[in-house]
Amino acid sequence: QVRLVESGGGLVQAGGSLRLSCAASGFIVTNKAMAWYRQAPGKQREVVASISSGGYTNYADSVKGRFTISKDNAQNTVYLQMNSLKPEDTAVYSCGVFYTGRNYWGQGTQVTVSS
Repeated sequence: QVRLVESGGGLVQAGGSLRLSCAASGFIVTNKAMAWYRQAPGKQREVVASISSGGYTNYADSVKGRFTISKDNAQNTVYLQMNSLKPEDTAVYSCGVFYTGRNYWGQGTQVTVSS
């Protein structure tokens, strides 16, 4: 059974940092491409960052140079390090994987950046 559990969100001032975690079960993160998404109120969900099974990373232009996605194979966890946070980064962040022919997402974690 595939399960993704995010944690690490919270309230932070502009310029601050947070590290989000996505603990996976039911599959091995090493073998799969993973991604972090976010959805702000009234907006569509967007891909923030992705990491391939080979470790190649991609970022949305809005977060390049500020966010870093990584995998911890021992913990079967994917991380999103977020630095220099801006108020426009405020959203619910969730991780996702495409596995056995469908997409899976976690419940999400709220990130709020105050100005």
